Amino acid sequence: MRPIPIPSRTCAIAVAVSTLAAGALLTAPAIQAAPPTTAAASAVSATSFRGGDPIPGTRCTIGFNVRDSSNVYYFLTSRRCGVNVGYVFYTDSSRTTVLGTTVGISPSNKDYAIVRYASGISHPGAVNTYNGASQDITSAATAYVGEPVKRSGSVTGVRSGSVTATNVTVYYAEGALIGMIKTNICSESGDSGGPLFDGAKAIGLASGSSGNCSSGGTTFFQPVTEPLAVYGVTVY
Repeated sequence: MRPIPIPSRTCAIAVAVSTLAAGALLTAPAIQAAPPTTAAASAVSATSFRGGDPIPGTRCTIGFNVRDSSNVYYFLTSRRCGVNVGYVFYTDSSRTTVLGTTVGISPSNKDYAIVRYASGISHPGAVNTYNGASQDITSAATAYVGEPVKRSGSVTGVRSGSVTATNVTVYYAEGALIGMIKTNICSESGDSGGPLFDGAKAIGLASGSSGNCSSGGTTFFQPVTEPLAVYGVTVY
């Protein structure tokens, strides 16, 4: 999807970008309507999930694994990838093993969702770095301009770059997202919801992009500190 040229409507930085997953970013599908799928995504079946791994049966990516004070485990992803509260994800294409259930969705001007893991699913507190290894995540932090960061996505793997702006307002056809992080890292369809990190620090969740990973691009991220505070969860 090409960037949509919508005039700036606030004094904050304003840009128009394509979504990372096909379809409307801010409008959740109908109840129990599955996110977009591909044959490859539908074939995924696993019992252990890290940040950066694909969400089975979708073109979406897990952001960060988190837990609450009662040691209940969840993962964060983008708003659209969470579909709606009560949506059930499965680990297999036959939909016999439950991965988790969406228990929270952000307001439409933000971009996050939280999914509670089902019992029997392993959820290490790390990010898949797509080189046979993982990056352990031990804390969360607020992004700053010039910060060197990486992001992990289920389609394009790990890409590196830096934060170029914070508190950005991004205009989509469906509405505006506020308080976003802007980076010079590329992303493509299917990387939506994936983690932005600086070493062991969780920074953000992939939201939208312009360009691509062949010619270069820009990706915007929801700061992760907000959903952590809203849902009372922590990375580990």
